[in-house]
Amino acid sequence: MYYRQMGKLPHKRHVQFRKEDGSLYREQVMGTKGFSGTQSILYHEHMPTAVIETRVERSCEMQYEENGALAHRHFRTKVYRETGDAVNGRHFLLGNADLLIGVVNPTDSMEYFYRNGDGDEMLFVHHGSGKIETMFGTITYRSGDYVIIPIGTIYRVIPDAGESKFLVVEANSQITTPRRYRNEYGQLLEHSPFCERDIRGPEQLETHNESGAFIVLTKSRGILHRHVLGHHPLDVVGWDGYLYPWVFNIEDFEPITGRIHQPPPVHQTFEGHNFVICSFVPRLYDYHPEAIPAPYYHSNVNSDEVLYYVKGNFMSRKGVEEESITLHPSGIPHGPHPGKTEASIGKKETIELAVMIDTFRPLQVLSHAKDIEDENYMYSWI
Repeated sequence: MYYRQMGKLPHKRHVQFRKEDGSLYREQVMGTKGFSGTQSILYHEHMPTAVIETRVERSCEMQYEENGALAHRHFRTKVYRETGDAVNGRHFLLGNADLLIGVVNPTDSMEYFYRNGDGDEMLFVHHGSGKIETMFGTITYRSGDYVIIPIGTIYRVIPDAGESKFLVVEANSQITTPRRYRNEYGQLLEHSPFCERDIRGPEQLETHNESGAFIVLTKSRGILHRHVLGHHPLDVVGWDGYLYPWVFNIEDFEPITGRIHQPPPVHQTFEGHNFVICSFVPRLYDYHPEAIPAPYYHSNVNSDEVLYYVKGNFMSRKGVEEESITLHPSGIPHGPHPGKTEASIGKKETIELAVMIDTFRPLQVLSHAKDIEDENYMYSWI
């Protein structure tokens, strides 16, 4: 990400920065890759290490199903009607050592704060609006937003009233823009399908100086830990750097098209360790006079493919609905359903919205996901 600053800052790093009463603000360097990756420096009213209680909240270990026959899978997440807050209400469906993928219907405000100590998070807002209060400032969100929250960020989600649904990715790595769309200085290049103008950071820095007992739930090492601070955790008076939460809306993704069908990498929006995230958006079809706009049958030789269907009529699929998740695993081919290839010929555009996640290590399915599975999906090409 690019450099950003908010609030009050001293003129140099690691120098005295005093309050009006002469006491020091507490400097915190928050960085990745052992001080050689992206980082920000934050200045707190209180010591961020001042914890008055710590204990284990619960295990976060995932219960995966036993391996069965290799098959394409379809999960109808619309069935999950349970509501809750944006963390405790998460229903994970798929995962491996690199990431977890799930959904949540966040209608309740978080009465506590949360941080992921294992990696970055991506919240894709399918429905709903609201705000996310973070140590870097407040972010507002709306439908179509990808919200990227860096590792170690303390935050809480406060949704507006009404229907709300997120697609959730919890990574064990940093989630960034694709390297091939950045120059050696980190700037997004001219052929990138989006640019820095499309990216929003925190909008307002609200500094809290209240004392009391404030709960921060920290996810790390397969456990959710409870830490109680004696001060409000959002006590930052200023920060600067390259590490902070940010937002990109899928409507601002500019699709790359061509005379013949373009492969999935042209839809890539983000990357993490051993996975990529892509955006399928409304776009003009291929314009070669003999073009077949529907994708060809293909084998994911080295990756599993996950699709989350947002809205529209997905051109290569039948039998899926909004909020469906499909898994097309590596090792066997997949492609358009019967009739979809022929039906695409001569069409000028597609009106579809979907999020794709390709993982470069096999995914496992959570044992409870079978409760919402369309078990006939594997045979829907007959």
